[in-house]
Amino acid sequence: MLRTSILLAAMTALFGVVGFALGGEAGMLIALAVAAATNLFAWWGSDGMVLRMHHARPVGPQDAPRLHAITADLAARAGLPMPALYIIEEDQPNAFATGRSPDRAAVALNTGLLRLMPEREVAAVIAHELAHIRNRDTLIMTVTAALAGAIGLLAQFGMMCRGRSTDSRASPFGLVGLLLLAVLAPIGAMIVQLAISRGREFEADRLGAEILGEAEPLASALLRLEGATAQHVNQAAEANPATAHLFIVNPLAGLRLDGLFRTHPRTADRVAALRGPGVPRPRIATPTARPWARRNPWQR
Repeated sequence: MLRTSILLAAMTALFGVVGFALGGEAGMLIALAVAAATNLFAWWGSDGMVLRMHHARPVGPQDAPRLHAITADLAARAGLPMPALYIIEEDQPNAFATGRSPDRAAVALNTGLLRLMPEREVAAVIAHELAHIRNRDTLIMTVTAALAGAIGLLAQFGMMCRGRSTDSRASPFGLVGLLLLAVLAPIGAMIVQLAISRGREFEADRLGAEILGEAEPLASALLRLEGATAQHVNQAAEANPATAHLFIVNPLAGLRLDGLFRTHPRTADRVAALRGPGVPRPRIATPTARPWARRNPWQR
């Protein structure tokens, strides 16, 4: 949490630097005010916005009774209220959690995940998402996404305004400095965002294994997801890449960038951490249930 707080402070400071470059001290104050407004918006309404972006629909106990029963049991083990459950009609197997607090949390699962995985692995994925909720990662990662996006927009807006102005002396950095900042500021914000995301995934894996009572189903689920995610393009995620770090595995199939820009830790590293010392040992070697064949096996 200390590391995360430092990174969030660095992102806020970057916001101020962009504002200072655009308009001196007045620009910095305006930028910091925008950062505060962005944080308030992310805190208050980002959960609903993310769910709408991915066309998630709520499911009640009558729609998916088994899924609700599993989630309620895991939430009770984690000491959390029952989160709202959502289903996303998407062939790519994936899942994410959102919400500013455990009382307003939601877990969204793609139909591709429900069709692909045995029940114990689905439970492991839900436990991982509940770990994010308990650690308040859903709020932290949503705020970082909002700040990262706002920094990029602020830099682009500043360049557009400067491009129409003949006076570049208003900026303490000059025209060349503004050009560099317009390119480097969004990259710096993205690096901070991804550093926060990668660190929180390891902790959610560890706590998710504790909630479930065993680590092997989550390790198996991660390996299964890695192999299947790249086979399907998630159009909603591709259209909204700032939400990629919310998912349990990277939904941007085909993204091949340097490790510096990876939204998630390497799956091999996550599996090695789960199967290493200090986590609950598996009661079974691998889940034996076959992948579900029906469209939605969780319905009656």
